[in-house]
Amino acid sequence: MGAEFVALSLPPMLIGTLAALACALPGNFLVLRRQSLVGDAISHVVLTGIVVAFLITGQIAAWPMMLGAAAAAVVAVTLIEVIQRLGRVDAGAAMGVTFTAMFAFGVLLLEQSDTSGVHLDVEHALYGNLESLIWLDAVGWSSLLDPAALAGLPHELTRMAIVFALTLAFILVLWRPLVLSTFDEDYARALGVPVRALGLGLVIVAAITAVAAFDAVGSIIVIAMFICPPAAARLMTNSLVHQVLWSLAFATLSALLGYILAGYGPLWVGLPNTVSAAGMIASVSGLILAICAVAAPRRRG
Repeated sequence: MGAEFVALSLPPMLIGTLAALACALPGNFLVLRRQSLVGDAISHVVLTGIVVAFLITGQIAAWPMMLGAAAAAVVAVTLIEVIQRLGRVDAGAAMGVTFTAMFAFGVLLLEQSDTSGVHLDVEHALYGNLESLIWLDAVGWSSLLDPAALAGLPHELTRMAIVFALTLAFILVLWRPLVLSTFDEDYARALGVPVRALGLGLVIVAAITAVAAFDAVGSIIVIAMFICPPAAARLMTNSLVHQVLWSLAFATLSALLGYILAGYGPLWVGLPNTVSAAGMIASVSGLILAICAVAAPRRRG
């Protein structure tokens, strides 16, 4: 039983948890800046960046995809700014137009380009690949101390661990200017904080996080984790530090409980098949947000 769990369940649970944590961190600031839709937009526009990177390089590799996603995020932010200023519409409408158009363009590229021979399709973009990220070299808990076995871990686990560490470092190093620009942009600008560059940096970090998680967990989890854990955490406390901690706890709970329910929940009620781990993780995160909306101590604030 232990050998089966370590080989089949432990890696995807860790990858899902790291992806949730990495998305929740910048999601806190997006929610506070009333830019929750940016997380949704990023999760859509990265598809265009990934496809363009694949068409240019001819291969699915982490760094070209991350560069493509970052470039797509910069293009999206620029388009949102241009549409908002020239069209004199609010930010929500500009974001809606931009991410809808870019996502549609990405889907069009997928359908019209020759991607049949690679693992790149619309369903994979939505639902990810979490259930298949197994550890073939594992023979039990002892494999965690075996360098040869550890070398066979899914590369998505290493990628998400690195991206989570980099995202955490970005938040910690720039904590004070991020907080200042989030709560009082004019005051931050008066103190010399590069507000626009900092906002762009936050979007690019979120884009890199999204594309790192994109291949493994799909856009559904990415969208949910950018919004649901931070929004639920906001209903729990008025302290930003405590909010971030709550969001990390909610993200972890969503990933672990969602994966368990996806694999074993249908069997508990007598159904023969499992359900999508990505869909269940997103559903659990939404349920947590709904519970907080009803029962959290700060819901009326």
